[in-house]
Amino acid sequence: MDEAPTSAMRNKKDSSLRVAIEQIKAGRAQAAVSAGNTGALMSIARFVLKTLPGIDRPAIATVLPARGSRVWVLDLGANVDCTAEHLRQFGIMGSLLVSAVEQVELPRVGLLNIGAEDIKGNQVVREAATLLRTTDLNFVGNVEDIYSGQADVVVCDGFVGNVALKTTEGLAQMLALILREEFNRNLLARLMGLAAYPVLKRFKGRVDPRRYNGAVLVGLRGVVVKSHGGADDYAFGQALDRAAEAAAHRLVERIERKMAGAWPRAASPVTEVALS
Repeated sequence: MDEAPTSAMRNKKDSSLRVAIEQIKAGRAQAAVSAGNTGALMSIARFVLKTLPGIDRPAIATVLPARGSRVWVLDLGANVDCTAEHLRQFGIMGSLLVSAVEQVELPRVGLLNIGAEDIKGNQVVREAATLLRTTDLNFVGNVEDIYSGQADVVVCDGFVGNVALKTTEGLAQMLALILREEFNRNLLARLMGLAAYPVLKRFKGRVDPRRYNGAVLVGLRGVVVKSHGGADDYAFGQALDRAAEAAAHRLVERIERKMAGAWPRAASPVTEVALS
């Protein structure tokens, strides 16, 4: 995990991560899932599989809980510095991802910003909003809150997205700790905790980060999914499901055809998933 991605790519051609990606290129698998180093996974996947025509950079996309539904967010760390064109491409790929996996005909695409007004944000974000309005996406404009339910897809650069994701994970852990401390404060609090247990259990199930494990590396010539390194068997199973869904719904073909101005053929079932 401490190695530089370039070192892993050049010096470890027989690593399980590299072998798994090679299975896609060779046509022996339709998807690869890894809980290894994110930088190495992205570098090797991009080197072996290459990006799709019309896509400058692949992006990391994952699903998170939102008010009344779920929301997909990209990029979550693959691209720290982005141009407006990169953000436009992320919007297209995110829309197609949600359309394929969630079966939403016209996903609402929002651009993460410091305000909903058009004048808000830096120059790159303002230019990206202009570009997104020229597409045939269901672009709903700027959004300030990822979890508000205003959008099915939220687009941002990798720096902002990764900070938002890590902050969310930290906040969830803190809230869980506070609740545990308060319900263990005294006997009365413990009794109240027992009474509230069914509600707390449902709440935990809805926000359980294990349910949302598995980030899709979109924009590559193959389906690659990054699992959290500390995932248990349930969480890793979610990452496998994410890979199988993307492959079964032909996400790669959808993106390729969209960038070429055409629509994808019907989906076919996934047959194999390579692991590393």
